[in-house]
This record gives sequence, structure tokens and C-alpha cells, in this order.
Amino acid sequence: MKLNRNKIFIAISSLALFMLLIIQVNWIFQTARIKEELFNEKANMVLARTTEALAADKETCRKIEACVAKDSATEMATKLGSGEAHTIDSLFTHFMRFYNFHIDYSFEVVKPTQAAFSNGTGFANFSYNKALETTAGKAGVALKLIFPEKKEFIIAEMGPMFFTSVVLILVVLVLFWRTILSLLKEKKIAEHTNEFLNNMTHEFKTPLTNIALAGKMLQKEASGRPDEKSAHYAGVILEENEKLRLQVEQVLGMTGLERGEIPLRKTRLDIHSLINDLVKSSNMQVEHRQGKLSVQLDANKVMVLADKTHLTNALSNLMDNAIKYSTGKPEIAISSSNRGQDLVIVFADQGIGIERDYQKKVFNKYFRVPTGDVHDVKGFGLGLAYVKKIVALHEGTIELQSEKGKGTIFTITLPNV
Repeated sequence: MKLNRNKIFIAISSLALFMLLIIQVNWIFQTARIKEELFNEKANMVLARTTEALAADKETCRKIEACVAKDSATEMATKLGSGEAHTIDSLFTHFMRFYNFHIDYSFEVVKPTQAAFSNGTGFANFSYNKALETTAGKAGVALKLIFPEKKEFIIAEMGPMFFTSVVLILVVLVLFWRTILSLLKEKKIAEHTNEFLNNMTHEFKTPLTNIALAGKMLQKEASGRPDEKSAHYAGVILEENEKLRLQVEQVLGMTGLERGEIPLRKTRLDIHSLINDLVKSSNMQVEHRQGKLSVQLDANKVMVLADKTHLTNALSNLMDNAIKYSTGKPEIAISSSNRGQDLVIVFADQGIGIERDYQKKVFNKYFRVPTGDVHDVKGFGLGLAYVKKIVALHEGTIELQSEKGKGTIFTITLPNV
């Protein structure tokens, strides 16, 4: 299931990135078209203003008419005199500067038959034509403005934006694939870590069983002797062996739950019954430390659909933490209530508390609140991660409220049945 989710994530991300690239490329082409339209607008305005100014110069128009009359109908352009050419060039230069249009150009005076083929639209077309109204009626001529470097000019105008877009697209592509590769690498490392922990803890189970068996035999033999030291040592061996066994089982349970290898066997359970059994088994530890364990079960709807073993272990973890992390005489309060269709269970203690910076991290696997060089409370940092996982698998939630030096409150919410 996780592999499928990763594949779906990669597929959706790749599709989104591909669509983004299409939009970016389309935006570049749209910008190029806008730049080309602005170029055409400026060119036509320069040409219109030039022909307008030229039409007002009667003397130059008559000279142009004379030149046109001398040319044959098959020639592509009329050969102008130096004076007429200078006048037209001066007008073009003036209006090009006026419209802040800095590009090399050339011009021709042509007949309508040659002028009709080009209108300046598109990158491939770089000439613009406008009829000289004063002479059109007699000789029928037009002024043709030519920009040989139109395409290069537009590309140069877009240069910084185009270059930046290409660079950003490449950067996004590289970072995206690096992220995907890192995700796959981290996933593989996590799988190998889980496999290692699973194999390691399984290997521990056999010697633990043998140690427990040897300890029981030693304790049985020592019980009939006057020397009580052997019995005491045997008891210590069994007690420590049981602690180690529980740690191994916790690691196995966590890795198994993550792999989906431990299916939950859910049945209808009375939460109050589970809590009362937990209180009976934990009360001796609290009394040994001269503490106080209070219980207030006010919930009316107490039935939930749950796996008895895993839910009991989760509640036991919270109880063990409340005892372990209480300084001096532990004071622990357990309560239950109903909130709508949900059952609410609260574990509250007056222990050392958790600093705000670490409260979101305590549910992460292997995380333990830093205590400097002092490690008076043992563990792998799996307890609360296991609790959160179990509660989530029962469609519930767990919340944490804590203040350094004043205690911690865990609130579990489970759906009633």
C-alpha cells in the first residue's frame, strides 16, 4: 500500500510539473507574440507618421512622382534622387527616435503591385507598406519600411526573461528529480532498518527464553537453601530478563505494525474493564513509591471496537511513562468521559513534564527528550510512537498537554460502538 502511495505521489507530481512546463513554454510564446505585436504597432506608427509628413512636403512629392514616372512597371523599387532619399531617411530617423525604436532599417518607394505581398505580420515578414496618398492617385506608389533584423530584435528584447525562464525550468527539473531520488533512497534505508530491527529482535528471543528458563531453575534450586543470595540473584535475572523481553516485543510490535504483518483482531471491549485491570497491575508500583493513583470513570458509553492486546499495551505504556517520569511520590489520575459519540480517556501526572519544543517530536520513532548525560530512564523511544500508531489504527486521536516541571496530560479519543 505504501509503495502504491509513493508511485501515485510521484506520478501526480510528475504530471503537475509537466503541466507547469507546458504553461511556462506557452507563456514564453505568448510573450513573444505580444512583443511582435508591439513591434508591428511601433513600425506602423513610424511609417504612418513618415508618410503623413512626406505628403505635406509638396516639392518632395513632385520629385518622387517624376522618379516613378521614369521607372518601368516591372522594376521592384523606384530609384530616388539623393535629395528625396535623404528627406525620407531623415523623417524615418526622427520618428524612430520619437517612438524609442532603435533598430536598423531600410526603405523603398514601390508600386502597389509590389507592395501588396507583405504586411509585416509574423516573424518571417519584416517589411511594412503604406501608400503615399498625394501621389497614389497619379502614379500609384507606396513607401516600404524594411527591418532585416526584426526576429533578432524581438529575441533580444525577450532575452533576460527567456533565459531566466529556461534556467528556472532546468533548476526545477533537477531539484524535482533529486527530491524523488532522495525519497526513494530514504524509503529503501527505512525498509532496510526495519528489516534489521526485525531480524535482530527475533534473534534476541531465543537467548532470552533460555535465560528465563535457566533463571527459573536457579531460583527453584535456591529456594530450598538457607543462603538467600542465590534466590535474590535469580530474581534479579528474571526481572531484568522480563524487562528486556518487553523491549524486544515492543520493537517487534512496532516494525510488524508498520509492515502490516500484525493484523488487529478487533472485538467489542469495555474500556472501564481494561482501565481497572491496568490500575490493579500498576497500583503496586505506585504504592511502592508511596504515590497516589486516582481513578474517576464517568463515561456512560464505554464500549469500543478494539484489539484487546494492543490497546492494553498502549494504555500500559502511558501508565508506565506516568510512573517513570514522576519525581518523588507519583500522583497519577485516570479519568473517562463521553464527548458526543466518542469516548475520552485522560492520563494525567505531575511529573517532570515535556518542554514545548519537544512536544511534537515525542510521538516520533526513536525520539527521546534530551536529558544531557543523565539516562536514569531507560527505553528505545518507541513507546509513544507505538501508542499513537495503535490509537490511529483504532480510528482515534491522542493529544498531549505538558509543562516543564508541572506534569503531562495525555488525552485519547476513541469512537464508541
